[in-house]
Amino acid sequence: MGGFVIVVICILIAMIWGIYAGKKRKDDMGMLADRLGLRFQPERNYQIASQFAFLDKLNHGSNRYAYNRMSGMFADHAVEIFDYHYETHSRDSKGRRRTHHHHFSFFILQLERAFPELTIGREGFFSKLAQAVGFDDIDFESHEFSKRFAVRSKDKKFAYDFCNAQMIDYLLGMQQIELEVDAASMALSFNRCLKVEEIEVHLRQLVDIRKRMPDYLFERS
Repeated sequence: MGGFVIVVICILIAMIWGIYAGKKRKDDMGMLADRLGLRFQPERNYQIASQFAFLDKLNHGSNRYAYNRMSGMFADHAVEIFDYHYETHSRDSKGRRRTHHHHFSFFILQLERAFPELTIGREGFFSKLAQAVGFDDIDFESHEFSKRFAVRSKDKKFAYDFCNAQMIDYLLGMQQIELEVDAASMALSFNRCLKVEEIEVHLRQLVDIRKRMPDYLFERS
């Protein structure tokens, strides 16, 4: 009986801590949004998953929704930053169905025109999808860049234009990168919910990446 009581107490403590941490994160992100001049919407948004379903990271699992959403203009670009959730399911050794909840941070910057799909990530990040649709890993003159990152696009000319020397130098300076360009969106994603104090840093990184896209890419007819 004593062990059962301890387990119940631990579960209650975990639940209370989760509620507290969720509220604090919401409050802190609201304050960050105010400072950045962005609109803050903490409630669940199920439309974003459909609106940006062409972005690979948002097209997994079920019960997909964004929350703690910040949106508006930042450095003259329309941006969206949010926490994201989806579910996957498995069965244990006894056949019981288990639900797995996945949460991570996601950033979107709207581009001035549409582009072919391009993904840049750690080796293996987009591997299964890329193989399914026939994407080849594109190599570059920078051996270090080609070794660290898998770059894939059906439009190799666009990939080379995007990954110019200035862009390569900048991306090599980042600790990690999971970047996707598709249609008129450029997205930066993570495998966890970032700490609130990390969000502005990565938002500025996304803007810096946009600055390193050559002007002529936006002048094509």
